[in-house]
Amino acid sequence: MARSKDLPPLNRPFVAIDFETADYGADSACAVGLVRVEGLQIVARESVLIRPPRPHILFSDIHGITWPMVKDAPDFRDVWGRLAPLLDGAAYLAAHNAAFDRRVMAMCCAAHGLTPPAQEFVCTVQVARRTWALKPANLPAVCRRLGIGLIHHDAGSDAEACARIVIAAAFASSGTAGVPPAAPPSESPFE
Repeated sequence: MARSKDLPPLNRPFVAIDFETADYGADSACAVGLVRVEGLQIVARESVLIRPPRPHILFSDIHGITWPMVKDAPDFRDVWGRLAPLLDGAAYLAAHNAAFDRRVMAMCCAAHGLTPPAQEFVCTVQVARRTWALKPANLPAVCRRLGIGLIHHDAGSDAEACARIVIAAAFASSGTAGVPPAAPPSESPFE
């Protein structure tokens, strides 16, 4: 069981975030999912396609997003202008392999002349390892272990899984038996 010092502040609101990218450039976000948690309850979900800066989607085989799906989508500046209020009052951002999402956020903000969010990133890989000593700790493995539904590489589903990992860690650190019930994976909004 994890000690509370190993976990982010669990009594504060947080936002789980996941990006999917079109190519190797960290500025190439083509989808973002955000899930806001308050009082260990999911209170808001957003999943949005983004028009990346280049019309070449190299990773369609991973996330299923193609250029025809995003060519008329808003760019990152417009998407972030609509989604940024979800971060108001959030203590931190949670992401699986947080270094990736932190870099995508920073590069997309830089490319559009925006200031990145001030919140620190908490990595749910580390939360899973510290709480349950899980290895491997990739997102599908952690979700299987915790019974969390997942459509992997769907930004909204991945973000919700990250939120549920932090929530489950809070339950585990409090000594509450079991894991809070997880919803089955939702249908991808991109299909």
